[in-house]
Amino acid sequence: MENNINTDNNTRQQEETVQIGQLVRRCLSRWYWFALSLAVCLALGVLYILRSTPTYNTSADIQIKSNTKGASMPGDVGEFGNMGLFAVKSNVNNELHAFGSPDIMSEVVARLRLYMSYTVDGTFHRNVLYGTSLPISADLLDVDENVGAGFTVSENGGKVTLNDFIHKNEKVGGKPVVGHYGDTLQTPVGRIIVQKTKDYSGEAMKKPVNVRKSGQRGVTQSYLNRLQVNLADKNADVISLSIKDVSTQRAQDILNTLIAVYNENWVRDKNQIANSTSVFINDRLRVIEGELAGVDSDISAYKSENMIPDVGAAATMYMQQSTVLNQQLQDVSNQLYMARYIKDYIGKEDNRNQPLPANMGLSSQTIENGISEYNSKILQRNNLVANSGEENVLVKDLDQALASMRGSISRSIDNEILALNTKYENLKGTVRQNTARIAANPNQAKQLLSVERQQTVKQALYLFLLQKREENELSQAFTAYNTRIIKHPISGIFPVSPQSMKIMMMAFLLGLMIPAGIIYLLMATDTKVRSRRDLKGVSVPFAGEIPLSAETATKAFGKRKTLSVADSIVVRHGNRNVVNEAFRVLRTNFEFMMREPGSKVIAVTSFSPGAGKSFVSSNLAVCFAIKGKRVLAIDGDLRHGTLSEFVGSPKPGLSDYLAGIVADVHDVIVRSKDAMTVPDTLPAGSIPPNPVELLADRRLADAIAVLRNEYDVIIIDCPPVEIVTDARVINDYVDRTLFVVRAGQFDKAMLPDLDALYRDGEYKGLCCVLNGTASSDGYYGNYGTYGHYGYYGHNGGSYYSSDNKAR
Repeated sequence: MENNINTDNNTRQQEETVQIGQLVRRCLSRWYWFALSLAVCLALGVLYILRSTPTYNTSADIQIKSNTKGASMPGDVGEFGNMGLFAVKSNVNNELHAFGSPDIMSEVVARLRLYMSYTVDGTFHRNVLYGTSLPISADLLDVDENVGAGFTVSENGGKVTLNDFIHKNEKVGGKPVVGHYGDTLQTPVGRIIVQKTKDYSGEAMKKPVNVRKSGQRGVTQSYLNRLQVNLADKNADVISLSIKDVSTQRAQDILNTLIAVYNENWVRDKNQIANSTSVFINDRLRVIEGELAGVDSDISAYKSENMIPDVGAAATMYMQQSTVLNQQLQDVSNQLYMARYIKDYIGKEDNRNQPLPANMGLSSQTIENGISEYNSKILQRNNLVANSGEENVLVKDLDQALASMRGSISRSIDNEILALNTKYENLKGTVRQNTARIAANPNQAKQLLSVERQQTVKQALYLFLLQKREENELSQAFTAYNTRIIKHPISGIFPVSPQSMKIMMMAFLLGLMIPAGIIYLLMATDTKVRSRRDLKGVSVPFAGEIPLSAETATKAFGKRKTLSVADSIVVRHGNRNVVNEAFRVLRTNFEFMMREPGSKVIAVTSFSPGAGKSFVSSNLAVCFAIKGKRVLAIDGDLRHGTLSEFVGSPKPGLSDYLAGIVADVHDVIVRSKDAMTVPDTLPAGSIPPNPVELLADRRLADAIAVLRNEYDVIIIDCPPVEIVTDARVINDYVDRTLFVVRAGQFDKAMLPDLDALYRDGEYKGLCCVLNGTASSDGYYGNYGTYGHYGYYGHNGGSYYSSDNKAR
């Protein structure tokens, strides 16, 4: 029981395992499959390349300028920038999304009319017409921008013919429309105007031009999908733009227009800020104008009410002096504020590598000169850092010099602050004295002075705002673009698709994989015994292997050579081909197994017809005869008599002897004239109605007993064991049983049955021979010498073998 389980497991493993070596051999034997597959796949690859329109990659690099607050604003407009009014900074990541905006691409499509496409039919594919290659342009006046339409334009005798109309991807019936260039033609898709371009030529209109209008929304999305926007370097503010298109000129125009539209949008957005600032200034001017008019009215009314059109000479002098002192006090206060501001600016660590505010109105020319020199060096230092890094020796030298200058400027500002404080206090004392003198004048003069001071302040603010409004208008007029083109759009020389080498390589690999995959699947699903390897799991002794010869093996496209019955005896004296050598090996193995005295009779059988029993029997008999043995071949298959065909199927035969019609068995033996060609044969004779009963008769045992004394080897060709019981009856009179396993016909599921026959000892000295193997373990049809086994209800075939003769 355990042995049965092990055998079943081994058989199952053999059925499921496909060995690489076997796969390679079978692939080599089907080389014509690979040749045909490669030819077809490579041809399809070439056809695909020829029918594919070449696509080229076009790219451009642009730098995004990073603006600081108020940097581009003239004069004191930077003061508004510090308040956030002119703070326009560029973030390169934001600009990446801006370039991929559908709004920008939609504008590009509209400007370049990319929703219109023009093509002409080429040998393998359609050629795109654009730019200098485009001879005509068309306008579809009645087709909505998001609706598709199309037609063909052909020229004949100076006239244009419009035909093959399409609307919303459906063909529209109608007769061809004929007209002239520039005419408004009424067509099934609406009014159309066809005009010549500046690049028109009659040569370009020899073939009809296919005109297609696509929906602008769909075209925009199509070009957005093909547009690639990436950072050229994560450490740089450089954006790389690229797009793939069949027309290099169109791709370059798209990138150029994309950059132009982006710049225009940038300027418009930036001017929106300036416009907001202008509105703010104008609003403040209107308010201050009203306030200033009110102050003027108050002064006029006060003087009229108190009848003081003019103050006395003394009062005038004091007033003038007070005005001068107040102006000086204001100037000193402003200088003191700016000096403290610069002092704080220098002290902040964040401003260490930034230029110092210049032209701040300080009276000390030494400080102004020092700041100017410091700013020049700080700019020189920052440029060196940008190009070579902070570890540069020159940068370190400049850092030391700047630190020294910064300390010197700081000390000078400290001294200036002390001097200004002293001057401010002195002026305050002088103002107090002057105010006291004015206070001694009439109260009207004091009131008038207060109102005039308000008038002075509002007048100064009014003039300041007027100046800023003019500067704001100038900033709008001279706004610079946000980008700098580093690399203008350039198209590649070689197309990015189709990639000929890659496609041909894939076609080549596919041409190899298809037949290999088919062969692998056939092997993985194969349940037939193909080679000796498949018999390793059985315990039946293996006697030999009979291969197919070169003439009978599968030729190109699966054709085989059909041989006659006489030609089926392939063993020849002096022949050394592979089949002859295989039978010699089989003969040697049998001589080894039949060493016992009196062991002479061999029965040859199989499970089913078509295994090649008669072929093996006849050739094994000839092989023994060539060695000088006295050999008798008995056709024990009374139902079919295949072995008898080798001697012409004479009658009477064995069946006649067993039936008692012939008394002496020697009378039905066909003596051979040349035992090395055809051995002595006992034919089957007449086909009886009761072959089993005849074979079970004692006359068969008596005949074999007599013939044992006359022959060295007796080979009995028996019927298949699966169909009839004749072989079991004959088995009582034999010494060895040779079981023929036909490669490509015998199912692996029957191997346990064969093993059971051996273990149960139903047949004497059972051994097996594998018949009809291919050198590559390939697939082939079922062939055998049984032909039509109609008597048993089975059909066989004809076995092919070598007919090589010794020369």
